[in-house]
Amino acid sequence: MNDSPADRRTGTGAAAAPRPQDDPATLGEDAERGCIIARLAELQRNMGRFFARDRSMPLLASTLTMQQLKVVMFLSFTGSASGQELARHLGVGLATVTGIVDRVVAQGLAGRHEDPHDRRVRRVELTEAGQRLTSEIIEAGTGGYIRLLRRLDTETLRTMETVMRKIEDVMRETHAEDAGSA
Repeated sequence: MNDSPADRRTGTGAAAAPRPQDDPATLGEDAERGCIIARLAELQRNMGRFFARDRSMPLLASTLTMQQLKVVMFLSFTGSASGQELARHLGVGLATVTGIVDRVVAQGLAGRHEDPHDRRVRRVELTEAGQRLTSEIIEAGTGGYIRLLRRLDTETLRTMETVMRKIEDVMRETHAEDAGSA
């Protein structure tokens, strides 16, 4: 391997990025696509590292464990969930979920209420404080992203919007396929 020590530490060496001999002119379409995908993945990782410091601030300020954070974020996407749904999502037993939810409720981030369609079921839902926290987590880093975008010219922004919309379409298709096979 011809990676420098710095490349090996950061994962930016030959295994992570295409090599000069991967010139698209000398590759077949499949190989070229593979090289482009590898470069895009590396760019995405670099962007993730750049935004991580902004995104981590609400997480570092919170006292949630990873399981509690998973519950809070799941509730932010679903609105509410039963204990069974949370247990299934987390891959744990109902007794474990009960303890996790008890601690999230004690922190004032969620509450329990009777399911209006089945009085035997208790649903868990975020409180205003829980909604604020998840909003902060989701939105953290957006300011930095917007600052970067503002430095791009309009044509680049148009191109980027077109590409991002195509990626969004593929995400929807992938989600629908995954939901169909589950």
